[in-house]
Formats: sequence, C-alpha cells, structure tokens
Amino acid sequence: MTDSANTPAASATAPAGNPQRKKALITIASVVVLAGLGWAAYDAFVASHYENTDNAYVQGNIIQITPQVSGNVMTIMADDTDFVKAGQPLVQFDPADAKLALDQAEANLAQTVRQVRTLYANNSALSAQVAQRTADVARSQTDIARAQSEVERAADDLRRRQTLSGNGAVSKEELSHAQTQLANAKAGLSTVQASVASAQAGVAAAQEQLASNQAMTEGTSVEQHPNVLAAAARVREAYLASQRAAVVAPVDGYVAKRTVQLGQRIAAGTPMMSIIPLNQVWVDANFKEVQLRNIRIGQPVKLTADLYGKKMEYTGKVEGLGVGTGAAFALLPAQNATGNWIKVVQRVPVRIALDAKQLVDNPLRVGLSMDATIDVTQQDGKMLADAPRAASLATLTAPTDKGADLEVQRVIAANLGGRAVVARSDVSKASKAPKAVEAPAALAAVSVPAQVQ
Repeated sequence: MTDSANTPAASATAPAGNPQRKKALITIASVVVLAGLGWAAYDAFVASHYENTDNAYVQGNIIQITPQVSGNVMTIMADDTDFVKAGQPLVQFDPADAKLALDQAEANLAQTVRQVRTLYANNSALSAQVAQRTADVARSQTDIARAQSEVERAADDLRRRQTLSGNGAVSKEELSHAQTQLANAKAGLSTVQASVASAQAGVAAAQEQLASNQAMTEGTSVEQHPNVLAAAARVREAYLASQRAAVVAPVDGYVAKRTVQLGQRIAAGTPMMSIIPLNQVWVDANFKEVQLRNIRIGQPVKLTADLYGKKMEYTGKVEGLGVGTGAAFALLPAQNATGNWIKVVQRVPVRIALDAKQLVDNPLRVGLSMDATIDVTQQDGKMLADAPRAASLATLTAPTDKGADLEVQRVIAANLGGRAVVARSDVSKASKAPKAVEAPAALAAVSVPAQVQ
C-alpha cells in the first residue's frame, strides 16, 4: 500500500520541474537568436561599411645622395639621425682637381679668343694681299702692251732690212742683228705673258684664301664665334664641376645609412648616404583581394600606429590602389603552373595619404606597423586613377650658372684687347652669393697641404 501511495506523488512532482528547464532553454535560445540578429544587423549596417587590416606599414622617399663628380672626401658635415635643410652642405671633396681643370679650361678659352682675333685680323691682311696681286696683274698687262710694241717695232725693222738686203744696201751683219732683236722682243713678250699668268694665279689663290678666312668669321663676332662658344662651354663645365665638389642636401629631411668615410675616393654616382623627408611619408596597407571590392580613391581612413597606441588616431584618405599584387612584383614570383598548387589569398597595396599636420605633431618612421580602417560607405570614387598627376611630386632647383657666365666674360674681355675687363673679384662675389643654409660644423675634415708659392 505504501508503494502504491508514493507512486502518484512522485509522478505529480516530476512535471512541476520541466517548465523551468524549458524556460531556461527558451531564454538561452532567445539570447542566441537575438545575438545573431544583432551581429547580422551590425554586420549589415556597420561592419560592412569598413575594411580593416593590420598588414600596413609606413613608407617614404629614401633619397640617395650621390655625387655628380668624383673626388677625395675632405669633409663630412652630416651623420645618421641628423636633420638637414635643403641646400645644406653634406660632403666636401678635394677642390684641387676641379680648380686645375677650371684653370686649364680658362687658358684654352683665352687661347681660342686670341686665335679667333687672328682670323679677323687676317681678313684685312688677305684683302690687302688680293689688292696687291691685282695691281701686279695690271702692271703685268701694261708690260705686255710694251712688249708687244717692242715685238712689232723689231718685226718692222727686220722687214725693212730684208727688203734692202736684196740691193746690197744692208749688210748681212745688220740683218742678223735685226733678227736677234726680234727674237729677244718675242722672248720678252713670252716672259711678260708668263708673269701675267702667274700674277692672275696669285690673285685667284689670294681670293680663295680670303674667302676661306671670311667663311670662318662672316656673320658673327669674336664673342659669338663657334670656337669661342665651344671653349666657353668647357669653362662652364669645369666651373660647375668645381661647384659640385660640395655635395648639398636636395630636400629637408633626416640623414640615414651614411657610408661615406673621410679620405675615401668616391666615384660619380656612388651612394654616400640617404635623406628621408619624414614630413612626406605615407602608408601602404596590404588588403586582401576580397576586400578591394568597395575600396575607392578618396575614401577616408583611420589609422593607429603601434608606436603611439590607440590613443593617437591618424586620419588619411585613399590615394591610389596598386596595379598588381605583392607576389607579382616579388623578386622570385610564384610559379603556379608547376607542381602541386595551393591557393593563397593575394594582397594588393593601397596607398594612404596622411595628414601633414598630424605628422608634424606625431612623426612616424619608415617601416613602422600601422592598423588601417577604411570607410567604404561612399562608392562614388574610382578604383584606378584615370588622369595624369596635376603637379610634380618633387622638383630640384637647378644650380645657377651666373658665376660661370661672369668667369667666361672676364676671360673673353681680358683677351679681346682694348675692352673693359671684368674683375675676378666680381666673379668670386657671384659664385659666393649668400646661401639660405650655412654649413654646420664638420664631423671630420682632412687638412689640405699648403701650396708652394
């Protein structure tokens, strides 16, 4: 009886616990469903508008400093981590070789000017020679007329004597003397005719020589003569080489990778150091190919650097998308047509321009890691640039050759004769014009031996 009495009670107690468990399960399921719906809503309305990657690094222009001329290093005025201004001297070469080349070029220019002056002076001398030869021809022609008269007179005398010789009025000796006079007159005529031909040939030769000399001087002055211009160009070349003995910084930036050493013989084009303008850095963010669908040029970007943490957030914009994956431009590109193949998701670099003011307040270094998030809400931009860049990326100021021009003018004026001479001090002033940046104290310098006077 007891067992039968307890059985209904147990059966009545069991159903009482099932609603609580069911309610808990329903609650858990509801939370999971709501979380899923919330995540779906977040992904649809928020996360889908952003593309993020931590495969991003700071990049910048690494400007190699290479000399335009060869020489021995005499002074080094910048080292790693130094900040330099554009135009500031970095390395000074031994100027002795450049000065010697400049002196030789100036001497060659002076000699050329004097030689060209001789050409112009020869025009007058050759013109006088032509006039003299012409006068000789005129005198020879006068001599021909006189010699022809002598021949005619001798011929008349001989005819008269030949007529009288038949009557015995003229002796044979007198007849023979008349024949000799005629022969002498004809010989004199031949001599004069030969001298006329020679004089005419002399006139022709003098005229040819004059024309040849005039062809070298016609239509130009001594200063603009081709020979003088060629020699002046060599002076300018030597002058520029002497100025290039001092290697200057092309831009503002920080020195890195200095390899030049004191006393080293440097050939033209050898890298000596690098300058990195940290105010012009950018970020290359390597996004997966599936993330590029909505990325467009001009979209805003938020970036954080491991250097400063998440407290410092940089703002930027998409400046351009790479035209190939990193693997396509690798030193050893993948050979996917050989052997077993495993698909690997490729990444394409996206260039992001940074805010210049933020770079001044919180400078970055080349190679630092970044985290980039692009807002892809706006889709009206282009995936690839379709027009050339409006302005140049960077421009170097060409060195002025005013000093070289003054040096050329001074040498030409000094050798023209009877002209004003440009003082060498004026040339020195032009070549030593005030510079925007003064040279700092040298890290190291080689003493130059004094020249023997």
